[in-house]
Amino acid sequence: MKIKDIAEQIEKIALLNLALEWDNVGLLIGDAQKNAKNILLTIDITKDVVAEAKRLKTDLIVSYHPVIWDGLKTITSEGPNSIVHELIRSNIAVFSVHTALDIATGGVNDGLADIIGIQDGKPIGDYVVNPADDKYKLVTFLPAKSLAKVSNAIFTAGAGAIGNYSNCSFSTDGTGTFLPMDGANPAIGKKGRLEKVLEIRFETVVPADRLDKVVKAMKDSHPYETPAFDIFKLYNDQNKFGLGRIGKLAKPLQIEQIIRKIKTHTGAKAAGIIGKGQRLVKTAAVCAGSCGKIINLVIAAKADLYLTGELKHHQALAAQEAGLTCICLSHTVSERFILKKLAKQLQKQLNTVTIRVSTKDADPFTWKKI
Repeated sequence: MKIKDIAEQIEKIALLNLALEWDNVGLLIGDAQKNAKNILLTIDITKDVVAEAKRLKTDLIVSYHPVIWDGLKTITSEGPNSIVHELIRSNIAVFSVHTALDIATGGVNDGLADIIGIQDGKPIGDYVVNPADDKYKLVTFLPAKSLAKVSNAIFTAGAGAIGNYSNCSFSTDGTGTFLPMDGANPAIGKKGRLEKVLEIRFETVVPADRLDKVVKAMKDSHPYETPAFDIFKLYNDQNKFGLGRIGKLAKPLQIEQIIRKIKTHTGAKAAGIIGKGQRLVKTAAVCAGSCGKIINLVIAAKADLYLTGELKHHQALAAQEAGLTCICLSHTVSERFILKKLAKQLQKQLNTVTIRVSTKDADPFTWKKI
């Protein structure tokens, strides 16, 4: 299967348009037209992971963290970009998902929320717009006798749906004027004479992914040679996408119970605790990796618990002073659990390729008692 086709399936899980502006996601290394038989999933691409990929004859690495963050001035066999050099030399492509998978429905943060039992969790901050959820209003003007023909064509093309209702529209009467000039072929009136026509203003809603098709249907069915129409983007307050999740637990739990659930599902062997280590948790928030700035929103929401990867010192102090209990798992430990789920999701869609989760990808920290 070509890498570009694999990328399409990945985007069904983690839409790249959801990634934050500062991020670097998508196909970062490789040829989209190349065929891939073996895929390796990892959080980070290290020398050990590259060696593993070569041993497994990997064609494509799907990494959580981007292997390229900033513009590169050199790509050599030594130095900070040596991994990029080795990937290119070994003809191993790289596709990174990062904040696209953080923000996506069913992604990393939804996974953390499920682990501790958050019910109907909502994003906390760093909101982004999903273009697929955008809606537009189409307005056009036409003779009354053509209303049924044009509106039916527009509805058939995918317009007019609001909730559980279809064929939704609004129409008003008005007067249209036009003066056919040389070269015109008017459906009504004659060249050189100003026309005044009783017209209908017809308007309806159109989802973003159907807009081009609907406009074409309107033009093809419209009696006028050059139909007048307007398109307005509508305000969308539904389906907010963003980092983190916050909500009430389906069942209030003690911190010790939550820690056991975290250990079972993430494999975490250690955790940093900030604030009260014993309390009943009714409302909780999660944010994988490093989401320190969001902690102010968690504090403002008066949550009992915040599960994350890591916090800076002053953020930890702010949580402590606010009476918020925090559990820090280490950056990548809060993310790595998602790889097995991602592998299962992709394997259902990509049954002609072999998908493996890296065994060399690991938390760079080793936690020991001293």
